[in-house]
This record gives sequence, structure tokens and C-alpha cells, in this order.
Amino acid sequence: MSAVGGPRAVPDGAGLFDLPPELAIDTDVARRVIIEFIRGQLRQAGFERAVVGLSGGIDSALVACLVAEAIGPEQLLCLMLPYRTSAAASRADAETVIRQLGCAGDLVDISPMVDAYFGWPESGVVGAAGTEGLIASALRRGNVMARIRMTVLYDRSVTWSGLVVGTSNKTESLIGYTTLFGDAASALNPIGDLYKSQVRQVAAAVGVPEAIIRKAPSADLWPGQTDETEAGFSYPELDRLLYWLVDRRRSVEELDAKGFAPERIAWAMKAVAGSEFKRQVAPIAKLGPRTSGVDYLYPRRRPGSART
Repeated sequence: MSAVGGPRAVPDGAGLFDLPPELAIDTDVARRVIIEFIRGQLRQAGFERAVVGLSGGIDSALVACLVAEAIGPEQLLCLMLPYRTSAAASRADAETVIRQLGCAGDLVDISPMVDAYFGWPESGVVGAAGTEGLIASALRRGNVMARIRMTVLYDRSVTWSGLVVGTSNKTESLIGYTTLFGDAASALNPIGDLYKSQVRQVAAAVGVPEAIIRKAPSADLWPGQTDETEAGFSYPELDRLLYWLVDRRRSVEELDAKGFAPERIAWAMKAVAGSEFKRQVAPIAKLGPRTSGVDYLYPRRRPGSART
């Protein structure tokens, strides 16, 4: 993202968060590129409206703000999709964003849907997964929550007549900190090339509430859970490492010379390589002369195009 222009003398959000100097970007340029991207993708697909899942976190708040700026808040539907253990503060922050933007908002409690499959241990209710579902790990439950949220978003995209806009950032995508066909699913992703540190910068520039920018990032899988505590990294540290590893293609020896710990380098390289399948469409066994995704490749275009 450094290619969008040189960093400002004083980056947006200075003092709100730690910002590695390598990750500083020109937020005006980034904002303009993303807004035109949103408009262009909707236009090419033949849509005027959009749907965003609003968690109360910085990523979805930023995407909602950018979509509202790109197409107008009246064209945006924000859905809050909490589970029974979701933090009340997350819902409050999401509601703040909806009020600030003046867009349509709705709440769908996904607890009955998740519990219908896993059951609910505290109540002794057994779900479709049987008693084994009652002892399912937090990771399994979190993945199902993410996929049910995306199911609801896509269903509501039909009634709203809009495209689902993704909210996953570059850091999460590179290390696989996403759920395939869950939060990783969308029709377009405006912030997929922004590291978390850059998400914070653009969020400050567009007016995301300071309380959201400051709070610890969390998937809200259980009370008190945070991304950095669970995974054992800080986003500024990880962003720097990924920037030099991926964007600048530095070798292990060069990364070591920059002071990155060998175990962190090894962890990042394994995470990036191991999650590559999440970043690509499913491979297709080629049988015919023109195979979708292989040699039948076109940009998105409006329905009714004469091109075949």
C-alpha cells in the first residue's frame, strides 16, 4: 500500500496507536482509490446498494464509512449479528456507527441458529451435532458463527438488492486469521490490501469513532478474547514483519538482520504458506477447452453483456 503515495509528516491517528514507519500511507490517496473501487465494482456487477456486517470493530466500521461515502448512506444496510456471548459494548459501538452514518441498520441474533447445531452446554440442550457438539472447541463454534453470519448477510443481500462487502484486512488474510466461506466471503473487499496498522490510519482519517480505534481488536468469540492475546502477537510487530516478508520479499537472513526473532519469522512464513488455500478460489480440474477460472477469465461486467 506504500505505492499509493508518500506518508504524511504527521500520520492520521498519531497518538491513538503504534504505527511502524514502514506502514505509514497517504490516507487521502488510499481513501480515493478505495471509494472508486467500491463504486466501480458495484457498477460492473449491476448493483447500486451494499450490505455490511457490522461487528463493532474497526475493520467493519471503516468499511461501512467508506461504503457510505462511496454510494451514500441511504444505499447501505448494516447488520449486527451477535451471538449470546458477544460483548454488549460491541453492539453499542456498532449502533454508534449506524447513527453516525445515518444508514439503515438491523439486528439478527444468531444464537438460535448456532445453538440448533451445537446445542448450549449451560442449558443442557443438545443440538443437531449431538452431545459431541456440546464440547466443541471455541474455534469450531467461532467458525460456525462466522459462516452463519455470512449466510444471513447473503440472504439479506437479496431483500436489500445489494452486494455483500467484505471486512477482512491484509494482515488477517495473510496469516489465515479468517474463516473460509465465513468472514472471508464477500462480493468485494475494499480493505483487503490494508494492513491492520493502515486500517487504523484510514479509520482515523474518515472519522471512525475514537473508542473503536483505540479498543483491542477481537473476534469476540468468548468474553475477554482479543486477537493479540490469543495469537501471541502485536499488530504493529506483525505488520512490520509481513510487510518486509511479503511486500518487500526479504529473505530469512535479511529479516533476521532487521531484528526480527527467528521464531517469529518461522511462524509468519508458515502461517502465510499454510493459509494460501484460503486466498484462492477452489482449483478446477481442467477437461474442456475453456475452463472457468483457468483460461475463461474476464473482468466482472454488467449483466446482459454481449461478450461470450
